[in-house]
Amino acid sequence: MLKRATLSPDERNRKSHELIKNFLATEIFRASKIIMAYASTLEEIQLDELFAACFAEEKILTIPFIVGKGEMCAVQVPNFDALEIGAFNIRTVKPASRKFIAPEKIDCVIVPGVAFDKSGGRLGLGGGFYDRFLPHVVNAKKIALAYDFQLVESLPLESHDAKVDLILTA
Repeated sequence: MLKRATLSPDERNRKSHELIKNFLATEIFRASKIIMAYASTLEEIQLDELFAACFAEEKILTIPFIVGKGEMCAVQVPNFDALEIGAFNIRTVKPASRKFIAPEKIDCVIVPGVAFDKSGGRLGLGGGFYDRFLPHVVNAKKIALAYDFQLVESLPLESHDAKVDLILTA
């Protein structure tokens, strides 16, 4: 996590742009009608370019919405104007714009993480939100967009840890 914090804003933006461009060129993106991403924190891959592409191509974009301890659901983001700063300084959908999407309807989930391994293992931030949520997105491809230094040989995983199907790095 420390290495993510040391990236300059220019380097973070360059790598984010490269990753989004590569993801937008995939068949997974083209075929997906409902995409779940996350509202990026400052140190994460910046996903506004992906949000804009979803809006432009009239795909349904969702982001996580915390509903309880370790529990989240997917809430639709109709446009940038529907977002506001929420808890922990992370963007969320304004109450008047909230429309929830059933997890089984989601085609693709962009999954955040601190580190990923070559077998699709993922180390999250410790809250277990994605480990609990991902088993419910039964029809979705799970994609990680990560800085190259986040990809490691292996991670100490437990049986409940959810894996990703594809890792794109820059």
